[in-house]
Amino acid sequence: MDTSDILKTAVKAADDKKGEDIEVIRVDDLTILADYFMIVSGSSNTQVRAIADEIEDKLSKQGIEPHHIEGKASTWILLDYGSVVVHVFYKEAREFYDLSKLWQEGERINVDELLK
Repeated sequence: MDTSDILKTAVKAADDKKGEDIEVIRVDDLTILADYFMIVSGSSNTQVRAIADEIEDKLSKQGIEPHHIEGKASTWILLDYGSVVVHVFYKEAREFYDLSKLWQEGERINVDELLK
């Protein structure tokens, strides 16, 4: 499975769980951490966990396991798939950390294209 397949699966899984404001930012020219950051919000801690669990489950069924997971019991869950790092935030935490602004120089990817 390549990077674009990981992104498509993660975006669709987040959308299936009613994730809000899904954003994908290409950051490979800006950092060695990943090629893409995906950012999504949930309206409660329960929804944040449900979104992260759905992404993890859908990718796991395709044989893709995260290299690392952070924050399973918090308002920000990070799923590290190497080339793709998924950030699932509770709305207020997303506003506070504002990764979109931090990585504003990255290329924005059309999420609607990934949902097709």
